[in-house]
Amino acid sequence: MDEQTERDIETFRQWVADTPPGGMVFFGGAGVSTESGIPDFRSPDGLYAQKYPHPPEQMISRSFFDAHPREFFDFYCDRMLALDAQPNQAHRKLAELERAGTLSAVVTQNIDGLHQKAGSSNVLELHGSVLRNCCMECKTAYSVDELLAQRDRAEDGVPRCPACGGIVKPDVVLYEEALDERTLQASVDAIARAALLVVAGTSLAVYPAAGLIDFFQGDHLVIVNRTPTPRDRQADLCLAANVGEVFDF
Repeated sequence: MDEQTERDIETFRQWVADTPPGGMVFFGGAGVSTESGIPDFRSPDGLYAQKYPHPPEQMISRSFFDAHPREFFDFYCDRMLALDAQPNQAHRKLAELERAGTLSAVVTQNIDGLHQKAGSSNVLELHGSVLRNCCMECKTAYSVDELLAQRDRAEDGVPRCPACGGIVKPDVVLYEEALDERTLQASVDAIARAALLVVAGTSLAVYPAAGLIDFFQGDHLVIVNRTPTPRDRQADLCLAANVGEVFDF
């Protein structure tokens, strides 16, 4: 890490220290969890760079789920679940900042549940969570372990509800599906009230999530990402560093 980056990280940490109670909001993407061993999507080693029978973007779309549920679950269970992953330094520090009263909300595009596992309580999951699953017919809720057990029992590899036989769908937002309106509005409200907004580990390429920073009206916008984003010019500080390094204080 060069000297300028180190100075910028110290500036960021001072802004955190100076933030009024509840004034900080964190908005994170896949890069927050890569240090926990979960691959991101768009990096050279990410999910979208891998070779599959169909493009990954297609395989995690609603139309593919409806037309090819077995192939969807083969891909989903193999590539989208990382149930043994543990929170990293960024997750742990954010939970600490929430307990200290500095951080009011985590807005995340991730579906891995690691923020909650680290101890954060106000987590707004824009794209849902692999830990929640629901029967598409009778709406019975199932844990991820129950989903996997149902899949193992199914002859065709598609998890079904023991009560009614409906397909059990993960509570994740697939391509072609809309975000949950309540979660989206809560995220807008949190960002609009923030004095310090930290955007980390996201390419800011997926909408409507990427457009959330347009609602920020506070003092400091910080972007932490290994590669440039389309919104860098809006930021007060851009840190080309690992998220865990930046939050190691």
